[in-house]
Amino acid sequence: MLRTPAEARAHWERTADRMLLAVRPYAASAHSLINLPGPPSHNGVLSDGLEGFARTFLLAGFRLAGASGADPYGLAAWYATGLAAGTDPGNSERWPTFAECGQAKVEAASITLALHETRPWIWDRLESVVQERLLAWLAPMVGDLMPGNNWVWFQAITEAFARTAGGAWSQQDLDRTVALTDGWYAGEGWYSDGLTGGEHRNFDHYNGWAMHLYPLWFCRILGDAAPAGLLDRYRSRLTRFLADQRLLVGANGSPLIHGRSLTYRHAVLASLWTGALFDATPLTPGETRAIAGRMLDHFTDHGAVDEHGLLTLGWHRPHRGLLQVYSGPASPYWASKGFIGLLMPPDHPVWAEPEHPLAVQQIDYTRSLTAPGWLVSGTAADGVVRVINHGGDHVDPARPHADDPCYARFAYSTHTAPETPGDPTAGSGACADADPVDNTVALLDGAGRASHRRPSARISLGETTAVSRSRAHWPADSTWDPFGGPDTPYTLGPWITVGSAVRGSLEVRAVRVDPTSGDKADQPRHVLRMGGWALPVDADSFSAVPSTVGGTARVVGTGGLVSSLSDARGLPFSAVVVGTGSNALGDTSATPVRYSDGPAEYGTLHVVVVHLGGADEPRLPEVTAGAEDGVLLAQVVWPDGTGDTIRLPAPDRVYDPCVDRSPE
Repeated sequence: MLRTPAEARAHWERTADRMLLAVRPYAASAHSLINLPGPPSHNGVLSDGLEGFARTFLLAGFRLAGASGADPYGLAAWYATGLAAGTDPGNSERWPTFAECGQAKVEAASITLALHETRPWIWDRLESVVQERLLAWLAPMVGDLMPGNNWVWFQAITEAFARTAGGAWSQQDLDRTVALTDGWYAGEGWYSDGLTGGEHRNFDHYNGWAMHLYPLWFCRILGDAAPAGLLDRYRSRLTRFLADQRLLVGANGSPLIHGRSLTYRHAVLASLWTGALFDATPLTPGETRAIAGRMLDHFTDHGAVDEHGLLTLGWHRPHRGLLQVYSGPASPYWASKGFIGLLMPPDHPVWAEPEHPLAVQQIDYTRSLTAPGWLVSGTAADGVVRVINHGGDHVDPARPHADDPCYARFAYSTHTAPETPGDPTAGSGACADADPVDNTVALLDGAGRASHRRPSARISLGETTAVSRSRAHWPADSTWDPFGGPDTPYTLGPWITVGSAVRGSLEVRAVRVDPTSGDKADQPRHVLRMGGWALPVDADSFSAVPSTVGGTARVVGTGGLVSSLSDARGLPFSAVVVGTGSNALGDTSATPVRYSDGPAEYGTLHVVVVHLGGADEPRLPEVTAGAEDGVLLAQVVWPDGTGDTIRLPAPDRVYDPCVDRSPE
């Protein structure tokens, strides 16, 4: 919805007020815990109650500070009451200590950010005994060896605030956080959220809502006490990142549906607002507000808020398949970070200037993002942004893992969700990705089970082409999570090398399969299956399509988008696989697939053309096969006469995470 600048800011303020008032009926008597309805996280109900307080307090902090202390709903007094009760060791509604619950360290960062922003209206007015108790609650953070990911910033933020308020802090802790973060910087504005197996492999929305947000707020809290040059370093990195992030938002306002903690939703906006606040953005103020407004409306218009005004655990509607074990009823309120824009006054350019069209509304574009290993394609006609994924998969490259659908798929977009079967919060086996289908390249064993991909290794990345390789394997336990899943036995299979060439709504996906032993007597024995994009469909008018020879595997989704797979070489059989309850965008979903005719021959080229876009499907490219010094070539000629070449080298058998780990 297009709003005038004044209407836009008022809309954000009203939305924040509704969110804050909606949680009050679920608060403990002294407001220290907010116990929202729903299944608890694995951290327990006490932790979840603290999470409810801390994450909504962050929203209240932005709302109150942005209004220069104007407080028609008594936010300052309401949350001050909770601060007093939560830090009182003798109160039955007290907060858990860090020793009792590690998750409390996460929430401490939100509390201290809110206290910093509202210092004149809350912290400075707290009784000295409450201030002392709060600093005492934070003090055990000092010297605590935090996990090697974004968690180090929870320590740095709380200690930075404590330093300004007369509490405990450690220069060694602060220095360690800065040094680790520099080591995780992967270039061109991108951070890996820690290292996995010593490598940069952890790329997702944490890059924006954590790895860029907290370093800049660290400098904001410390002010002149921040290390010289640190603010400029972080501002420069954020500016570069936002040049990429602006390309990753669809015309529908949706961010990329990829990675963990997706239930935080418009927390994705944290980096955009932070860029505007710190003068660290290449975006015009009108584009920043347009992206923010479009994204907020996208979620509120699609069921993210329930009939009680509460954010739900899911994406649009409630959907537990996207969650992690740490997801509790109040977890979605990290979306409070999406309201940072309220800190900027009404006359700031982000509120005063007219909105500008989003990047994907202006032109078609194709880009390669080096750090995450992605090819990005945006098309103005349908507003879809697609990412072809030949990069990080959030796992240790030294051992095989079950495929996490939110990291292991070959493609993600702003208009589709990966199939996420089961409930990752319900215990072992509940989220088994036993048959990865959508946006996969898999080998089927004798029982018809699909192989898994993680870990994969990037082979090459160009402007419009990319290649990666993995070892096919079948885990005995296909339970997945972002951190690798169980260390389970598995069966080894051949090498799978996959290459992509991208143009508009099309991806040419080329594959070669090679034996791992190098023994020419090793005969092919696996059917090759490729899957396209999964789309939500109308269950009453859609049914699965059995395997047939020839034709195009095609699905028309409920929103009018088309997902199709066309055989260009070696996959003559097509079908459509239907899922129920496995997609965040709809109760019923469908995925087009193609199969080889019998076992996939080793060292030969198999190619499909993958499409996701509007009903006006583009002409398909011509693809011819070639070879050069053992490298298979898929030579692509697009309808306009331009071309790409996908080069698929034979495996060198050096990268083999599965060796020595297969069961006898």
